Amino acid sequence: MIKTADEIIREAQQHIECVDVATARRIYQQNPDAIIVDVREAEKARESKLSDSVNIDRGVLEYQVHKVCPDASTVIITHCGGGGRASMAAHTLRQMGYLEVYAITAPYDEIKQAFG
Repeated sequence: MIKTADEIIREAQQHIECVDVATARRIYQQNPDAIIVDVREAEKARESKLSDSVNIDRGVLEYQVHKVCPDASTVIITHCGGGGRASMAAHTLRQMGYLEVYAITAPYDEIKQAFG
């Protein structure tokens, strides 16, 4: 049986911590070394990105994340346009060995409003 993207996202979300915008903001403020990873495509990030985020397209996350997060204990907050890719990226990061990873499951406009 072929799984849909929604099914894969739901499975990933069972293994990660999904957070709303307010919780993500609080985590970010309480952890000065935290990194926000925008997993949208580079074109979308060029159009609009959070002032403190780093763009790593989900398609190359495994190859690039160590450049900005060399320490497994770094707090990582992932975001995308609605939460699906952020959830899958957070799951991948957990599988890679990162210990404290959160996925923001909210629309991009809400995230942008909260983080600037």
